[in-house]
Amino acid sequence: MAANAIFSQLPSLGSIKDPSSFSSAASFSSSGHSLRFTGGSPASLPSIRRRISCQANSVAISSPSSSVNGKAYSGLKDFLHINDFDKATILNILDRAKEVKALIKSGESAYLPFKGKTMAMIFAKPSMRTRVSFETGFHLLGGHALYLGPNDIEMGKREETRDVARVLSGYNDIIMARVFAHQDILDLAKYATVPVINGLTNYNHPCQIMADALTIIEHIGQLEGTKVVYVGDGNNIVHSWLLLASIVPFHFVCACPKGFEPDEETVKKAQLTGVSKIEITHDPKEAVIGADVVYSDVWASMGQKEEAAYRRQVFQGFQVDEELMKLAGPKAYFMHCLPAERGVEVTDGVIEAPNSIVFPQAENRMHAQNAIMLHVLGV
Repeated sequence: MAANAIFSQLPSLGSIKDPSSFSSAASFSSSGHSLRFTGGSPASLPSIRRRISCQANSVAISSPSSSVNGKAYSGLKDFLHINDFDKATILNILDRAKEVKALIKSGESAYLPFKGKTMAMIFAKPSMRTRVSFETGFHLLGGHALYLGPNDIEMGKREETRDVARVLSGYNDIIMARVFAHQDILDLAKYATVPVINGLTNYNHPCQIMADALTIIEHIGQLEGTKVVYVGDGNNIVHSWLLLASIVPFHFVCACPKGFEPDEETVKKAQLTGVSKIEITHDPKEAVIGADVVYSDVWASMGQKEEAAYRRQVFQGFQVDEELMKLAGPKAYFMHCLPAERGVEVTDGVIEAPNSIVFPQAENRMHAQNAIMLHVLGV
């Protein structure tokens, strides 16, 4: 799923002032099958309430997206790519996600930072988790979200994206969009005068990976220093893992069939930051050894279903089954961004195993996104 055509429009990874100052290496293994890139106690609820009620954005990072589109608001920003922000900001958002999650779980009903605010949710493609997590989360924190389905706008067909962006900005405080073409989210952010959140594009899925990071922190204790092994297609999920690896240090491995690697330019730029150890391999059995997390996704995403039969043939050997998880070790967790095709990319036994954290991961979409919205709205 190459994304070279749109990558040149993305902000540079990280905040590199002198790329040559980073040491890096690229080498093929002797087998010729893998390409390795190598770079260098919860608070009590009363305390949480006090900190949330007075918390402002402690790190003022001006993302490339907001600096380009000249938004009329002060201190607010879009959430389009994880690497638009620095490590401190991302970890602060994840910390806040834990705090707000604890408030919701406690039954707290007085914390309504989104009261009086509305969010327009644009869906060029349908989704259960994205709609329910954003709509429910925004409602629980006092706001009102409006669902705009594939036939409500037909953005880029019935009406130009730049017009949609400006019209919706006049009605709403924030826009979330789940679209196909990455250029659509860039255009929305360029012309909108309110924050825009990337709910998914063909290039990346930043909200999913923020939820994944939150889940790993909850179960392992930290993201830094962990080994995350993704097995399957080098798709938009992989691109977002690579963008996260460009600002937070951990070991990321993508095991995929030949011809289904992630975007080469994205891999190179992530490697250039020297933040994380990154491996692209074609051997899932070797890849999962020592993994803290084994991660999978469908082999044919929405818009690729006509390729499903072909992909099932090519991806033989890349199913996450009980034998692969045994190679990873007894402490390895299994994750999947869902929806899953049980019996295809993952067996039923793996997804239902005690070390599967797929459903806490799905729930954390809401909590991570709540924290993202709090951040971009500056509340």
